[in-house]
Amino acid sequence: MSLNIETRCIHIENAGPNPYGAISYPIFQTATFAHPGFGQSTGYDYSRQQNPTREHLEQMISSLENGADALACSSGMAAISIMMELFEPGDHLIIEEDLYGGSIRLFDHISKKNHITFSSLDLSTEDPEPYFNEHTKAVFIETPTNPMMHITDIEKLALTAHEHGALLIVDNTFLSPCLQNPLDLGADIVIHSGTKYLSGHNDTLAGFLISRSEETAEKLRFISKTTGPMLAPFDSWLLLRGIQTLSVRMKAAEENASAIACWLTSQKFVKKVYYPGLPSHPGHEIMKKQARGFGAMVSFTVKNGEMAKNILNSIRLIQYAESLGGTETLLTYPLTQTHADVPEALRKKNGITDSLLRLSAGIEHTEDLLRDLDQAFQAAAAAAGLRTI
Repeated sequence: MSLNIETRCIHIENAGPNPYGAISYPIFQTATFAHPGFGQSTGYDYSRQQNPTREHLEQMISSLENGADALACSSGMAAISIMMELFEPGDHLIIEEDLYGGSIRLFDHISKKNHITFSSLDLSTEDPEPYFNEHTKAVFIETPTNPMMHITDIEKLALTAHEHGALLIVDNTFLSPCLQNPLDLGADIVIHSGTKYLSGHNDTLAGFLISRSEETAEKLRFISKTTGPMLAPFDSWLLLRGIQTLSVRMKAAEENASAIACWLTSQKFVKKVYYPGLPSHPGHEIMKKQARGFGAMVSFTVKNGEMAKNILNSIRLIQYAESLGGTETLLTYPLTQTHADVPEALRKKNGITDSLLRLSAGIEHTEDLLRDLDQAFQAAAAAAGLRTI
């Protein structure tokens, strides 16, 4: 029986019954496993290598992303760090220039130290063809990007990468498997910060690597077994619980994001709104082609840095915090939070200025969120001596 995505967030197809009929999959909170006798095994030896709770979660994620296998890691950055161990000194990667600041920090301060080179460009508009060379092993993107919401045509880029014998790696954190499946579009590896939408409650850290081929999956499993940044059993259970409501949370959050983006476009002191769901967004049509929705992330620029800070100081229901994808609506200041370690020249080129704010829509009532934004904008304008009308 073929199940829809909403059902697959709760049930793994063709999975056997849980032990003792438990509806909530058990937490196997153990570091090691006993063997029945010499040469005999239950299938589990040591939780760094495999654990039933984490294995169940990995099967769930692999199913949702239509992958050959999934690897659950202790954080999103742990997942990217494992992925980078696929490459050797002298290898070259083409990367999207507008990435999460933590990814850029890893590439700049760890990967380059290990003699891996990068070409950074706007893959939503620039042709990557001239940047490939004999050492190019992969292309790494986010789509939508963090925080400027660039949209890249995954299927088209996958064809180009494969023509050059390179992998396409897609960070799918902003959309989740509910709205986009990059492997179905030709990507080779999908990455998630499970801390975000998959967990959905801002209560644990996690990361995932999902592979299209068994060969890549085996390499990643060997690296993870060797380096050890695996997700603990209790955190695995928290992710399993969070994923059960993923589809309903994504729908509610996207509705809020769409309403907020439309509201922002009508505001006097908003200079630009970055949301793929707006027909004016440059990537709107590509998004319609390759995704099942537009997500719940909205970035926008206001009159100046003073107003941005005044808005952060004036929100009441919405919270000023890093991260995204939880039930709560969060407002982030990329310049000093998520992208503080990005080189200043690249920040400016990408539009990450002191007037940029990034909003992660939660699942509160839309009217309550709009009222909070309205009062915050009025308070921010008043603090700057400006009239809102």
